[in-house]
Amino acid sequence: MNTPRRLFFPALFLLFTFISGYQHSRPGADVMAKVNGRVISKSELDKYYANQELAAAQKPSGEQAESLRLNILKTLIDQEIMMQRAEKLGLLATDEEVDRKLNELKAPYTQEQFDQKLKDSHMSLDDLKRDLRRNLTIDKVLNKEITSKISITDKEIADYYNQNKAQFNLIEPRYHLAQIVVSSQPARQVSNLKNDKAQNDVDARKKIQMVENRLESGDDFAQVAMNYSEQPDTAGNGGDMGMISESQLRNNPEIYAAVSKLKPGETSPPLPVTDASKRVIGYSILKLIAKEPAGQRELNDPRVQQFVRQQLRESREQLLKAAYYDTVHNEAKIENYYADDLLKNVGK
Repeated sequence: MNTPRRLFFPALFLLFTFISGYQHSRPGADVMAKVNGRVISKSELDKYYANQELAAAQKPSGEQAESLRLNILKTLIDQEIMMQRAEKLGLLATDEEVDRKLNELKAPYTQEQFDQKLKDSHMSLDDLKRDLRRNLTIDKVLNKEITSKISITDKEIADYYNQNKAQFNLIEPRYHLAQIVVSSQPARQVSNLKNDKAQNDVDARKKIQMVENRLESGDDFAQVAMNYSEQPDTAGNGGDMGMISESQLRNNPEIYAAVSKLKPGETSPPLPVTDASKRVIGYSILKLIAKEPAGQRELNDPRVQQFVRQQLRESREQLLKAAYYDTVHNEAKIENYYADDLLKNVGK
């Protein structure tokens, strides 16, 4: 009858020793979390927090600041999980891939402007390269594990169309337009590849004339837009404005009059760009890429099939990526010390 007692006390002693050892093994104040033993440091969290704090309209404080830090840390944990997954799959981004992406980011700026942007973001060049490597690596993992495996069948396209047929009945014509914009208003930042900016109305008139001459000489509209357009929202994608309804165009009679005369592939002459008070603040050249008449679009229309396929693919991709993140998250050993500290301080 004494045997169980002799076994029980050593076991209890070992359990106590294990718990005590675990409590004392908790890392120092600079460790915010661990993912499978790899550390996410306070200094790293602070750097990302400072970056988001700068972008906020109002500086966060109190619980709002703690919530922002917690969300940033969750993102860093997810990224670390995916980086470790990439190691197992042999999909870590290479130095060549990182440098190629870095050069794309630097292209619109002078070296001085680029260095200033890094400084304003509280980032070093090494910080940026690390972020690029993470993003490229995660994209490679998701492409291999999710995107490349998605297949949309003809039946799925037909089912979607039949369930949403009214969506493809256009009540008015639509115009697919691209633009090149030159502003007469000075600005510090430029969005085009040539880093070219008109500083006044005289400069703007000369520049829009140069642009028109290039187009008439046969230069590609999209490339000219990327090189010279000063419209930040469209310059990067060749000036593409997407589909514009006729009623939207009619809000500007001068633009509608010019566009309605164009055939697909043709460009307008330079048109004035005005502000709310009708003051001329720049000039634009528009290109009509395509025009869609009003009426029902049928399933056999290639544009309908392309649209539906893209909608279904994006929806499925979003769902599967969320499920994938949950799965790899469940498989990882995560120790979030910052979250533990927040809970311990409740009521203090």
